[in-house]
Amino acid sequence: MSRILHRQMQTPLPVAVGGDGVYLIDATGKRYIDASGGAAVSCLGHSHQDVIAALQAQAGKLAFAHTSFFTTDVAEELADTLIADAPAGLSHVYYISGGSEGVETALKLARQYWVERGQRQKRHFIARRQSYHGNTLGALAVGGNAWRREQFAPLLIEAHHIAPCFDYRERQEAESPEAYGRRAADELEAKILELGAENVIGFIAEPVVGATLGAVPAAPGYFKRIREICDQHDILLILDEVMCGMGRTGTLHASEAEGISPDIEVIAKGLGAGYQPIGAVLIHEKIIDAIKQGSGFFQHGHTYLGHPVACAAALAVQRVIKRDGLLDNVVAMGRHLDERLRARFGNHHHVGDIRGRGLFQAIELVRDRADKSTFDPALKLHARVKREAMARGLMCYPMGGTIDGLHGDHVLLAPPFISSATEIDMIVERLGDAVDAALAGVAA
Repeated sequence: MSRILHRQMQTPLPVAVGGDGVYLIDATGKRYIDASGGAAVSCLGHSHQDVIAALQAQAGKLAFAHTSFFTTDVAEELADTLIADAPAGLSHVYYISGGSEGVETALKLARQYWVERGQRQKRHFIARRQSYHGNTLGALAVGGNAWRREQFAPLLIEAHHIAPCFDYRERQEAESPEAYGRRAADELEAKILELGAENVIGFIAEPVVGATLGAVPAAPGYFKRIREICDQHDILLILDEVMCGMGRTGTLHASEAEGISPDIEVIAKGLGAGYQPIGAVLIHEKIIDAIKQGSGFFQHGHTYLGHPVACAAALAVQRVIKRDGLLDNVVAMGRHLDERLRARFGNHHHVGDIRGRGLFQAIELVRDRADKSTFDPALKLHARVKREAMARGLMCYPMGGTIDGLHGDHVLLAPPFISSATEIDMIVERLGDAVDAALAGVAA
């Protein structure tokens, strides 16, 4: 009997014992194509020798130094690398150990920025429904995943939510994508005016929405309008790129495709590719200047900030991505993945939408594609898909639909950047078989 409190207590898990490129291997020797990168984490696949060598070298030299006493060369070098490639205006890095921790940091940093500027009355965050920003209490509060929030609602700070930018479900038939993007973005301005701009700290959003909505990019012009609204009303724009960033969509930062820069950006997952727990908050120079000229102290901190071994892993990952031109491969294999998904599911009666960007794509499962009606969440279709996929040696990331029918079950794919066309073909073939098997008896 396992003494671990696993995520699911009723179903025993296979034991992972090894990794080989795009594959994970269990204790029986069965190989699974990691088509989701775990949870969009393992962007270099498994057992990459360059990263392992960097980990070994750093651990042999210096494993830990608390950041209240020291900085380290490797943390400084990683910061220089990240800022050199960051969106315009971002000038400093704050390290953390993961995405939820990063969002908590961003929320506190944003609040302190306004305190440093003498605007203590600013207290509201605005986010979007059907978003996900983490499982810690502050991150959960701004997140829009209703199921994750429900039982913890009495513990959450007040946050305000507007509609997601979700073309498949929200755009009206006679509306152009551009007009819809403008209408969706203008909801932010309406909410700011309702709350009073003088009371709003900032707006947080995922440039490409991750697991809760299923790889949903924004409509054309949406984020440019969002940036205009934030500037006009003097509130901060916080981008959560924990899942969609660090190359996953074909550019190092997902915001590059939108032509904007945030005031605060949170990254994790693909930063260290799973070789060590690490994330980072990238911070605009105006925020740094306000704190430097004010208290000079960010009132926040964790024990493992800037962990040298974690920084070494992340630095090695970023060097490999550049050296091997892997962002180009994300674009090429992303195009191939889209083509293969459309060939396999484009006429499928129970696939309503195929969407995403780069190697971050999803299919949405519906009862009837004509009217976009969803399956009853009680059927747990997403769990059936996962079970059937694992039986076929495929790791994918299915999520359940919503009770109110705002979206159906979906399956997220986030394969490693090193994936080949042959491996993409295998992913889609196995996914197709898994989806059909899961639907058998359910869709009748």
